[in-house]
Amino acid sequence: MKICMIGAGYVGLVSAACFSDFGWTVNCVDNDPSRLAALKAGQSPIYEPGLEALMERNVKAGRLVFTDDLKTAVADADVVFLAVGTPMRRGDGYADLSYVFSAVEEAAQYLNGFTVITTKSTVPVGTSREIERRLKAKRPDADVAICSNPEFLREGSAIQDFTHPDRVLVGTDDPRARDVMERLYKPLALRGSPVMFVERESAELAKYAANAFLALKISFINEIADVCEAVGADVQEVASAIGKDRRIGDKFLHPGPGYGGSCFPKDVSALVRTAREARAPVSIIEQVERVNHERKLAMAVRIEAAAGGSVRGKTIAILGVTFKPNTDDMRDAPSLLIVPMLQERGATVRACDPQGRRQAEPMLPGVTWCESADEAADGADALVIVTEWNEYRALDLEAIKSRMAGSTIVDLRNVLDPEAVRELGITYTGIGRGKYSAGQKAG
Repeated sequence: MKICMIGAGYVGLVSAACFSDFGWTVNCVDNDPSRLAALKAGQSPIYEPGLEALMERNVKAGRLVFTDDLKTAVADADVVFLAVGTPMRRGDGYADLSYVFSAVEEAAQYLNGFTVITTKSTVPVGTSREIERRLKAKRPDADVAICSNPEFLREGSAIQDFTHPDRVLVGTDDPRARDVMERLYKPLALRGSPVMFVERESAELAKYAANAFLALKISFINEIADVCEAVGADVQEVASAIGKDRRIGDKFLHPGPGYGGSCFPKDVSALVRTAREARAPVSIIEQVERVNHERKLAMAVRIEAAAGGSVRGKTIAILGVTFKPNTDDMRDAPSLLIVPMLQERGATVRACDPQGRRQAEPMLPGVTWCESADEAADGADALVIVTEWNEYRALDLEAIKSRMAGSTIVDLRNVLDPEAVRELGITYTGIGRGKYSAGQKAG
């Protein structure tokens, strides 16, 4: 099969690389000259474990090509994927579909023979039908079918998610398109991954509903963590207990400073807007959006309290600034609220992140950037773990303490052993960990 992937961003690039690894020929089209130059040089513009090696293997095999030649890519394609950005629109929180429609308008003129056009981008309900309407208006002669094929990839494990998915979801009402999409995903079906065919509106809504539910789960356990602190329970034990219930499951029951990233914030916002326009408001999800924003603000206050009630004139070491580990993505990361709040309250911030500095540095002015946790701890009055990178789970706490001016650790991800920290005479504050949540010190 021949695939045209329009957009070499996160979703487009991962999808293109994985499809080419199935043996399909993929032309990945992007109109950003600097991004295209990097891709042709074998450099991924995003950090995703294993992605550059996957790109290199398939480029060498001739199955993956990066190009700005949309005409040839579309004309040769059996399937054209739309994998362009759908950012949150300013003012109303709705998904900005201008990039999607622009790609459709441009690609329409090059369609040749029966072609399946599929949205890979996350789009509001009704987008597939609007694409269909626009295409018919521009190319009434075109033989096309429009599908919705939302992605369910987690940053940091996207390749594994693509190649071993829980399910593949395809929205279509065209039998020919169904045949094409079955062929496209046959390598996954042979591995036992179910390919589900549903109505286009169902596929579009399922993506938003899935992310909203996961965001709800995160906000739920964050609020339960606050209850744990108030009554002396340990949220780790509570989460483990309820997670054993198969109706609930143990995923996304990890308390922290709130969710961020490229999907949850914008998808929750878009679902809220879509539901209101349909006169079927999702009040629970609207509350999730508010709770998550307030959660991030509350983390700065928590750090301030752990530092003795004020951070003025103090140095705070921040470990991890990306919204999650194994990515360099800074979109809606909790650190983007926490760090400026600490600075506004008079703190000097020293920070490190294994992959996030390049993206974060222009977004967090005034921060002193360090190469390691040890360096960040130099002279710090308090050390704060914001992102749960694996290397922060095994810190040399004795070395850290010897470098610090103070002896306070605020663990916003509960990655450290409270007792091990306390035994070193360090004040420990976790999230929802009962007696370890109020900054108890050994001795």
